[in-house]
Amino acid sequence: MNTGHILSAFDTDLDRIQSLMLRMGGLVETAMHDAMTALEKGDLELADKVRSGDQIIDDLDEEIRQEVERVIALRSPTAGDLRTVLSVLNIASTLERCGDYARNVAKRTFVLEEFNYSSTLNGTLRRMSRVVESMLADALDAYVNRDQAKAEDVIERDLETDQIYNSLFRELLTHMMEDPRTIAPAMHLHFIAKNIERVGDHTTNIAEQTIYLITGKLPSDDRPKQDVTTVNLSELRDG
Repeated sequence: MNTGHILSAFDTDLDRIQSLMLRMGGLVETAMHDAMTALEKGDLELADKVRSGDQIIDDLDEEIRQEVERVIALRSPTAGDLRTVLSVLNIASTLERCGDYARNVAKRTFVLEEFNYSSTLNGTLRRMSRVVESMLADALDAYVNRDQAKAEDVIERDLETDQIYNSLFRELLTHMMEDPRTIAPAMHLHFIAKNIERVGDHTTNIAEQTIYLITGKLPSDDRPKQDVTTVNLSELRDG
């Protein structure tokens, strides 16, 4: 048996799978950025581009799944190699969900344009999105370079995302209580903020997968959760 040939084939397969995953990551980063730009500028054409582009992300996720199944069946990777393959599968699944959140932001841009609602909170949403976009880029970079310190930093930075989200939630709540006419559009802004916050959460999952890949252990889940929003916004309709 030519072991060297088998190892070379596995490395080629693994490089291909990781390349597909990183391509997904780049598309998700672009989708997040474009979705927020579309929201800020009321650019419905760009928002529609984000919505339709999500299919490419979904297709890549499915391609990665198929490739992982093939590699495991044909190459029988050892424990360390299997960990790498499964980490790619997990990260790809996480990126697919992040792409869905970007698409949801784009979809709500159409609704907000119908309300003709201009909010000063769009700047806060953009700041929150920039934090998350930076986290995502660094999480993927940490994976590529097997950089545990950077992965741990990404996890810590999610606290800032939670804090911005909580602050924005309180402001939205104040607006809705002061002027019931803002309830519907403000709720859509809240859901956009929640989508961004969820991307931040999923980005920490990518960082955790990187740490697992490096150390063989997932980091302990002792980071305090900072989402303190407990009000059911749908109840405001009855106010």
